[in-house]
Amino acid sequence: MNEVLNCLKERRSVRKYRSEQIKDSELEQILEAGSYAPTGMGAQSPIMVVVQDPETITKLSRMNAAVMGVSTDPFYGAPTVVVVLADKNRATFVEDGALVMGNMMNAAFSIGVDSCWIHRAKEVFDSEEGKALLKEWGIEGDYQGIGHCILGYRDGDLPQAKPRKESYVYRV
Repeated sequence: MNEVLNCLKERRSVRKYRSEQIKDSELEQILEAGSYAPTGMGAQSPIMVVVQDPETITKLSRMNAAVMGVSTDPFYGAPTVVVVLADKNRATFVEDGALVMGNMMNAAFSIGVDSCWIHRAKEVFDSEEGKALLKEWGIEGDYQGIGHCILGYRDGDLPQAKPRKESYVYRV
């Protein structure tokens, strides 16, 4: 099978990570893949914010957990979090950001890095604390959180794929 199609078929969301940080060369490849995601009219509405500082990851984790009303780590101990935000002034900003997330997760798997899409970025960055973080990071504009792409090396086996449902494709 084609290598790209094989990666698309085999990639899984990982929810348990080793503390070992991913290599800079791997991170750069993943970010480049994200930057080449298709966007509406080629407008490139998303931005990616790389967080590898444990203190900031802990803060983001706490904020994300608060949205759910839990105290567990929604980032599963991943050592890298890439926050994807997109410019709300573009009609396709949600779709654009989702494609960035997908490109990054698939690229990560293709080079041996595991990932998972963590939701609630919208709520996190709509909050006053989230807006203050964006300001602290020097991010200006009308951005909405799309997702947190957690990256790292899995601690354990790759999860197995669920069987594909029969009604996935309709041909007309």
